[in-house]
Amino acid sequence: MTALNIVPFVSVDNMMRLVHAVGIEAMLVRLAAAVAEDFSRWEAFHKTPRIAAHSSDGVIELMPTSDGQTYGFKYVNGHPKNAAGGRQTVTAFGVLADVGNGYPVLITEMTLLTALRTAATSALAARALARPGSRTMALIGNGAQAEFQALAFRALLGVDVLRLYDIDPAATAKCLRNLASLGFDLTACGSTEEAVRGADIVTTVTADKRNAVILSDNLVGEGMHINAVGGDCPGKTELAPEVLARAALFVEYEPQTRIECEIQQLAPDHPVTELWRVLAGLAPGRHDARQVTVFDSVGFAIEDFSALRTVRDLLAEHPYYEELDLLADPDDPRDLFGMLLRAAPPRLVA
Repeated sequence: MTALNIVPFVSVDNMMRLVHAVGIEAMLVRLAAAVAEDFSRWEAFHKTPRIAAHSSDGVIELMPTSDGQTYGFKYVNGHPKNAAGGRQTVTAFGVLADVGNGYPVLITEMTLLTALRTAATSALAARALARPGSRTMALIGNGAQAEFQALAFRALLGVDVLRLYDIDPAATAKCLRNLASLGFDLTACGSTEEAVRGADIVTTVTADKRNAVILSDNLVGEGMHINAVGGDCPGKTELAPEVLARAALFVEYEPQTRIECEIQQLAPDHPVTELWRVLAGLAPGRHDARQVTVFDSVGFAIEDFSALRTVRDLLAEHPYYEELDLLADPDDPRDLFGMLLRAAPPRLVA
């Protein structure tokens, strides 16, 4: 694209077209590969905990990072009460920019893209941490993220047996309906206890903004891998502290996770391992088949960077975007005011 004023913009409509052109599970695999690639060069990135503005209603956050050549950020909110008013709990958009000149090279919706990259990262972590051959997963919380998690775990690990539970039966019914024709062995359960029975992997992805015990210690059996997704801000947790105390804990970016995730319940020096170290072969993952592992997931800006660059690359093959006239481009870069004057409407002649 040669016009300096134009930035590619991927709307929700075009994001859906793009995902279907690639294939949902193929998109999840591609996103997981991009996250793994960027985690393998972790030290190349500028890293900071996300910048959050909390209120009694929810949180609005900015998630920036850069690898020195490309800059990316995501705007995202989390408002658990939104669903009651017909709004999404989480919405997002993102920007990718050229560090060399500061010009944006992509603007895209990231509500769908965040759901996809969250699920892809979860499955990527589980592939490194769960017992080999894990096929049965309990999904506790059957809201907007649940189906994405299910498809990612099948695409990356072969998980095809799902046990579903939500305190809202309508959410479970929605999840069953959406997954019914996609080849899973599905069971709707009446409690968390029933859902986790026989599960190799447990994914907790609830939305309530409070300290909760979704998974108590007596429900966690030997060898289980827990994918804890829902605890994502101060004061919001899903796992009992006793579960964390006896598990091997893996996180994305420790300074952020200490504030926002399950380990906010533990002492500041409780040992954890950043996932990138496992993926890079610098730290062990699971030690044996009896060990309990927890991926204490909160989402990190490098994952969004990976998702943004994946979309940028896919647009060359699948041009589902609009040309957004975003940047001023005067003939003389120093004459911005002159550009404005030349755009004045002609005066009416009496």
